[in-house]
Order: sequence, then C-alpha cells, then structure tokens
Amino acid sequence: MTQPAVYVVSDSTGETAELVTRAALAQFGQTPKFIHRFHHVDSIEMIEEIIDLVAVNNGIIVHTVVLEEVREQLNETAKAYGVPIIDIFGPLLAQLEQTYKIKPLSEPGRVRSLDEAYFNKVAAIEFAVENDDGRNPRGILQADYVLIGISRTSKTPLSQYLALKGLKITNIPIVPEASIPEELFEIDPKKIIGLKINKKKLNQIRSERLISMGLSGDGMYSSDNRIDEELQFFKKLTDKLGCFVLDVTNKAVEETANEILSHIGQIAEENFDI
Repeated sequence: MTQPAVYVVSDSTGETAELVTRAALAQFGQTPKFIHRFHHVDSIEMIEEIIDLVAVNNGIIVHTVVLEEVREQLNETAKAYGVPIIDIFGPLLAQLEQTYKIKPLSEPGRVRSLDEAYFNKVAAIEFAVENDDGRNPRGILQADYVLIGISRTSKTPLSQYLALKGLKITNIPIVPEASIPEELFEIDPKKIIGLKINKKKLNQIRSERLISMGLSGDGMYSSDNRIDEELQFFKKLTDKLGCFVLDVTNKAVEETANEILSHIGQIAEENFDI
C-alpha cells in the first residue's frame, strides 16, 4: 500500500520540523523519501492551498509555525479539511508561556540565529587561542581587534573574555628586544588597543609572579629600570601607531573588557555617522 506523504510546514526553513519527523519515522523503520517541505509559510493566504494539496494526497502535516495567527489558521483549516496535523511548537509554547509568565517572541528562525551566534562564539574562542601571545602575527590581519601591551597587562584573559562576546582578538606582547610585527602598521589603528599599567602596580604584580615561581621577587623582570624601559618603549610605539590606549591598573578583567566594548561601540557609532 502507498504510504501517506508527510508534509512539513514552517514559517522558517523547516529544518527543525523535518528533523523531528525523520527521527519519529525512524522508529517505524520508514525512509524519509516521502517528506515534503513547505518553508517560509508566513501568511494565512498560503494555508488553504497547502492543506488542499495535502488532503488530496491523503497526507499529514507536521509543523513548527511560531507566528500565532498563521499557526492558529493552519490548525483550524487542517481540522476543517479532516487533515491530520501535528503542531510541534504550539503546546510547548503554551506551556512555557504559562510557566514563565512571559509571551513568546513569535519570531521565525530564532533557532538558526542562536546557532549562528553560538558557532561564531566558538570560532572567536578558537581564534583567540591560536593567536595568543603573538604566536601568529598574520592573525593580526584577520582579527577584529588587536590588544598590545607589555608583560602582565592581562592580554590573554582579555582576549578570551572578548572572544566570549564573539570578537576575534589577537594579542601581541611588546618587548623592547623583540621586533614589532609589520602587520601592526598595515591595519587600521582603530583596531588596535594598547594596554598600559602603573609602574608601581606592575612592579608588585611581577614580583609576586616571580615568587610564585619559586624565584626571588627582586629580579631584573620586576626591577624599576626594566619596567621603565618597557613602559617607555610601549608609549613610543602606541604614539607611533596612533592607537587607543587604556589604563588597566587595578582593574579586573571584566571591568577592562567592558571599557573595551564601550570603546568598540563608540567606533561603530562613528563609522555609522560617516
């Protein structure tokens, strides 16, 4: 006997409804060759024609329509035609609305947009790891923003924090003895964020770092002369680059990150005005 067709109806792509339908059919050993998909059904004018076709072919409807007016019309019309219909989202949305005491957004495609945001975040985190501490200078050209600073200015944790916001960040350590990547001079200075710190605070941080490693806290790494040399070198570089510089002294990573995000927002507004 010819098996009745399953018609997937959605006001978005229909991928969720088809996936659920395929999973259900697999429990009956059925192949998915008789699934037909109607996608982006976002007006009631489209409904009667669809249901008429389903009725003629003795099919059933599985749908994930979230637009309330379209969903209600689809369910009522199917019932009037005697067409079996499975509303995947309707009962769930109703129960969640009752539980959380809030109205659903009723926006098609929300799953896809959330998935994209998630994968963009994962890609940004991977980028931050691969381009941490200047290990890949070419990443400067691919980054959304570049953090530069001398040792112990929280470049790595800031990169990871900003990556969680979906930003591709690379960070470059600034050391007087090391050459500055040419790529820094090839990008827009607005993409570069310098991280400076107070001399006294840096001396404290570096001394504690040396002690935690089982070394003397008054080594060259934490000496006043060395810190002065690095701070002066850093200032000359940032002046030459003409980039934004943020003081991270006595600031938590979250606080600094929020200031960076605010700065990025201001850049976006300026570009929009232009």
